[in-house]
Amino acid sequence: MPTMPTLAAAPAPPVAPARTPAARRPRTRAAALSALITLIAVCGADAVAGVIPLGPLQRHTRSINDLGNQFIPFHAHLWDLLHGRAEGGLLLNWQSGYGTSFLPDLGTYLSSPFALLVGVFPRDRIDLAVYVITVLKTAAAAVAMTVLLLALRPAVRHRWAAGVLGASYALCGWSVLEATYNPMWLDGLIAFPLLCLVGHWARGRRRPVLGPLVVALAWTANFYTAYMATIGAGLVLLLLLYVDPALDGRARVRAVLVAGRSVAIGIGLSAPVLFTVYLGTQHAHPGWVREFAPVSWPDYLARTLPGTYSFSSPAVFLGTGALLLAGALAFHRAVPRRERYAWSGLALAVALSFQWKPTHLAWHAFVTPNGSPYRQTFVLCGILVIAAWICLSYGVPGRRALLGGGGVVALIAAGAAFSELISAWTYPLLALGVAAVVGGLLLARRGRRGLTIAALALLAGAQIAQAGVTQAYGDRERAARMDGYPAWGSAHTERAALASEAADWPASRTDPGQRQITNNDPLLLGGEGGAYYSSLTPEVLNRTMTALGGGWTSRGRALQSLDNPVTDAIFAVGARVRVEGKDGAPGLVRAAATPPLVTLRAAGPPPAYGTNPFRNQELLLGARVYTTRTLAQGCPAGTDIFLWAPDHFGTARLGGGPAVEMRGGAPSRRAPLIPFGTSAGPGRASHVTLSPADRAAELGCLDRAALARAVDRLRAAGAARVSVSDSSIRAELRGDGAGGTAVFAMPRIAGWTCRVDGGGFAPAGDYLGLTSVSLPAGAQVVECGFRPPGLRSGAAVSALAALTLLTLHLWPRLRRHRGR
Repeated sequence: MPTMPTLAAAPAPPVAPARTPAARRPRTRAAALSALITLIAVCGADAVAGVIPLGPLQRHTRSINDLGNQFIPFHAHLWDLLHGRAEGGLLLNWQSGYGTSFLPDLGTYLSSPFALLVGVFPRDRIDLAVYVITVLKTAAAAVAMTVLLLALRPAVRHRWAAGVLGASYALCGWSVLEATYNPMWLDGLIAFPLLCLVGHWARGRRRPVLGPLVVALAWTANFYTAYMATIGAGLVLLLLLYVDPALDGRARVRAVLVAGRSVAIGIGLSAPVLFTVYLGTQHAHPGWVREFAPVSWPDYLARTLPGTYSFSSPAVFLGTGALLLAGALAFHRAVPRRERYAWSGLALAVALSFQWKPTHLAWHAFVTPNGSPYRQTFVLCGILVIAAWICLSYGVPGRRALLGGGGVVALIAAGAAFSELISAWTYPLLALGVAAVVGGLLLARRGRRGLTIAALALLAGAQIAQAGVTQAYGDRERAARMDGYPAWGSAHTERAALASEAADWPASRTDPGQRQITNNDPLLLGGEGGAYYSSLTPEVLNRTMTALGGGWTSRGRALQSLDNPVTDAIFAVGARVRVEGKDGAPGLVRAAATPPLVTLRAAGPPPAYGTNPFRNQELLLGARVYTTRTLAQGCPAGTDIFLWAPDHFGTARLGGGPAVEMRGGAPSRRAPLIPFGTSAGPGRASHVTLSPADRAAELGCLDRAALARAVDRLRAAGAARVSVSDSSIRAELRGDGAGGTAVFAMPRIAGWTCRVDGGGFAPAGDYLGLTSVSLPAGAQVVECGFRPPGLRSGAAVSALAALTLLTLHLWPRLRRHRGR
């Protein structure tokens, strides 16, 4: 039987595409098609799974894991910044952790241009805002890949297929199963095809200004995935130069240098964000150090197929169309031999690099990530999609190539059969997809309009069905396996209203409470509390709150609010939201008196923390207010009972009262000091019991009268007036003291500099983890300003990069002007 005819095309050097409206229309239609397919698949799958935050459509929370615990609260804070309602600015966040650096968090979670769209939604629809941003990012990735494919090979026929393949890239398993609840990673999905375009422009020495700007945008939007995308784009560029017969050695070297120049300038332009984020990680509490272990090959192969889910394996699913065409490339004789083997070899090499520790570490900047270990998977997906397009752009593959591609898919399916990740959906979807794709390609080969529309329907339908089922399956699996957080509802509204009612900043703080909806309630609900969860949680904040009896999860990066009147006095918390009982309504608890944000201590060397949180609180307060007892002894009548059992995992109960859940257990979790109300004196009613028993537990018995006297002393000697700005604090002192140490109720994070009475700024001191300044006798005013480490040097590098870019833009014009 004769081989099917193919649409061969001779390789040609890269040339600038036509810019006429007629030439742009097919590309525009293909890009629009890719976005449409992506939107239908994503929204349809979420509707079926019941996770769209749209009224009756939502049956399960979409806010899984860090999406609800970190990213939605950070977007809520961005909303507040855009509407002028936040406490703090771009440099400093007064609302979390009693005052933390914000620019590193902005660069990590919120620096994407898409994040600004949050401002157009009502604040109580913050979940919907983040969902819409996620969907739009996914569609933008589809458009970007479609544009890249048509730039690399502007095929005369079947340009619509570039739209289908662009959608398959945006709907890859990594996107719909992992990045969907880590929305900042989707900027890397967009960045990879854009950075490949920058390399493509470098081949033709085109767009010397736009190229660096694209790099800067990618690295600013999300530097983490941009790093991986840059590696992948570099590999693609080297391959393009290798397979291009029109380029000699000098032209290839020149293209590499031009591309390198664009990357260097672009990264330089983004330096203010990069430098502050990098130095922020140096001051952050260390996360989970995890040893790399390669995934089993059956599991790896299974993740290329539809209807699978796993947290710890690379989600390489693309859809049968892209997978079949990528597999057929090596057998497609219309494609030049060097080109088809180079693309197939690159895809295989990148896939193998995921399983070898040195290359795995190189993909992740030489640090094994916390959580899912294969975050670079989108690069492999992109390379496979490009390979699929290279195959199709030389003409619909003939029988030999299709059989070869089908053999590759069959081998993958056979190897995946040994994996437990295969679901009941996998093989039926695969079989139907293969049938639809082969049928669509056969129809497309004939070239008639009606048949072409049928081919489009088959290929796009297969992509939508496979991606939709895979995403819906993943939505439900995540909901069953991971912690979920509720979308904004009545509980949020009630607590936010209470925090707003008690607002008295900067005279005092308002804490949204220890019973949290998320670990970032101060950002989500308002107030100025101690809770804070970020990849950049400062080590000094963790160390200080741990010493004071604070609790945390996520190995110390998710700090909890500490419901304790002594620490409330230390941090100037005047009111807090408290929920009594498991299902009780929230209420507002106000302190009788609150010290100001700036208080004075006696001169001399600062004390050092010990191992007992009650004694540590007293050191920072400057007064003795606790007696400590064992559980068997109980607390004296009239004192407040606080339980310290940081590693206890179980329950605690006062007398016959309700059980209080405690979730301690180093190194992942630490239980905070637990308040149990006022002691009635010796007897069973005041006896605290733990289940299971914990001999290391200890009671702290707080004397409220002693605490009131200590607060009065701090108020009497504290600042007369305190004012704050977005990144500074100023205290007017009473001026009748003999000097000492001014202690600010904020952690001594890197970046604080202070001065007294208008003198020169100097790095702030550290008083038991809080910011401090030594005062001479008679000092009147003390003020501190905050600038994140790395901002000044990053701005200098950015200015130099901008000057270089401007020179590149103006120099050719100056030469032409001089020539004339």
